[in-house]
Amino acid sequence: MTTLTIPDVDDALKLRLKARALLHGKSMEVEARDILREALGEANAEPLPSNLYAAIRSIVEPFGGVELDIPARAPIREPPRLRFR
Repeated sequence: MTTLTIPDVDDALKLRLKARALLHGKSMEVEARDILREALGEANAEPLPSNLYAAIRSIVEPFGGVELDIPARAPIREPPRLRFR
């Protein structure tokens, strides 16, 4: 976790933040974090998928999915014959 220091915050702004925090029943620090999350668009953002499959599916699914042509497999080759002397 990082500490963020914002110098030169005027008293009126600090008082407004404190009043807003009291109105929401939070500390000033929590209220400031919530304001930053909301301003940066993280408040309504979906959580990141937990695995690669879920991440790809979340991107492709809104478009109706993707049909992939899977090529037929070729027969297995004969293993090389090694000669020992």
